[in-house]
Amino acid sequence: MDKILVVDDEEGVCYSFRKILNRRGYDVITANNGLEAIEKTGRENPCLVIMDVTMPKMDGLETLRKLKSLYPGLTIIMMTAFSTSERAITAMKHGAYDYLTKPFDNTRLISLVEKAIMDRKISTPVTFDETENEEGDRIIGKSPLMLDIYKKVGQVAGSDVTVLLRGETGTGKELIARAIYHHSKRVNKPFLPVNCAAMPEALLESELFGYEKGSFTGADNRKIGKFEQCDTGTMFLDEIGDMPLSLQAKWLRILQDGCFQRIGGKDSIKSDVRIIAATNKNLEELRDSGKFRDDLYWRLNVVSIVIPPLRERKEDIGDLVKYFIRRFNREFEKDVKAASHELVEEFKNYYWPGNVRELQSIIQRGMVLCQSDFFSSDDCEWPAQTGLAEVKTKDIETILSEAANELLQRGGANIYKEAVVTFERLLIKKALEINKENQALTARMLGISRNTLKAKLDKN
Repeated sequence: MDKILVVDDEEGVCYSFRKILNRRGYDVITANNGLEAIEKTGRENPCLVIMDVTMPKMDGLETLRKLKSLYPGLTIIMMTAFSTSERAITAMKHGAYDYLTKPFDNTRLISLVEKAIMDRKISTPVTFDETENEEGDRIIGKSPLMLDIYKKVGQVAGSDVTVLLRGETGTGKELIARAIYHHSKRVNKPFLPVNCAAMPEALLESELFGYEKGSFTGADNRKIGKFEQCDTGTMFLDEIGDMPLSLQAKWLRILQDGCFQRIGGKDSIKSDVRIIAATNKNLEELRDSGKFRDDLYWRLNVVSIVIPPLRERKEDIGDLVKYFIRRFNREFEKDVKAASHELVEEFKNYYWPGNVRELQSIIQRGMVLCQSDFFSSDDCEWPAQTGLAEVKTKDIETILSEAANELLQRGGANIYKEAVVTFERLLIKKALEINKENQALTARMLGISRNTLKAKLDKN
């Protein structure tokens, strides 16, 4: 049973909360002031705290700061008498999950409590103090963009509405799909991922819908398709933008009435499957160019969740690095304590075209090579290097030969020194621009030490 701590100096308010939330199956404990709230939080370990802003002995804002410093992962909802209160805004800045306005509406209260608890269950930030038996991929992130996604997942998980997940490759669309599934009414039924881009058209159709015996050469027996296998469960259609037009009509019918036919079959088969689809493509452009059916687009796009690229939630990179280090410590039987601060900062300054999947790959390779207690830049095949095209020696000669000819024709007593100094200055300047003035990244790109780069910058 989820435990909730309600903190308010008015006994009537505490009684009301206890009465409302007990009916919903929550275990409610109460405190009358901030000092008591801190003591009961440590003893009772609630999953949620609902606390008034105005209280004696220690007000709500000071208590909030104390609780967040002691228990960073604790979810706290503040109560205030005015929706425009400056203190309510301050509370949000200090880590409050949300706030309620007195007098509160019971429906709003219950909805907010349920979403707050579900958000906590979907994603708990990973630290090195967590248990060693943690396994599997997890959603990591507590940035505002990710918190909004958790809230949306909480809103749609309990229904059977079709969900369209959108985002670049490597952002974690399947993890979000699985989160929706794990918090749905179908959690004890099948979850079946299907990659629409991974199979040829003919094979994809037979895999999805099955076929009757004798329907084509090689069909020696009836085959039950994935859609039929997934009856009462959830199907995750990845890369839906790559689905052939010939199959899109079938999917439209499935979304409309849940019916389909096996290849070569005449009978209409009904199957109860919830659809979660995902794409990294612009469906609007595909629709306008005639490559994606307009009617299917609207059937899929009932609820759309956009997963942000890693470069738009860089505040989550630190937690992701900790998570992957912990994960690969278990996998490679190592005991790396943490990543260096410099490396995390360099990660935050990188563009991450491959998003979380790219970060995972770089840390995985680096952990294999890491021989110390701390994971550093020296252990990594640096992403800035892999993100730029390799230039062969002969290509460099081609690029510079025209400039060399022109310089030699101009002549001059100091032409050699002037050309070398000027080119070096321009090369460093351009590298700094590419790396947004980050000297550590620039030095690594140029293949020189930071001290050498600093000396050259000071000289110029």
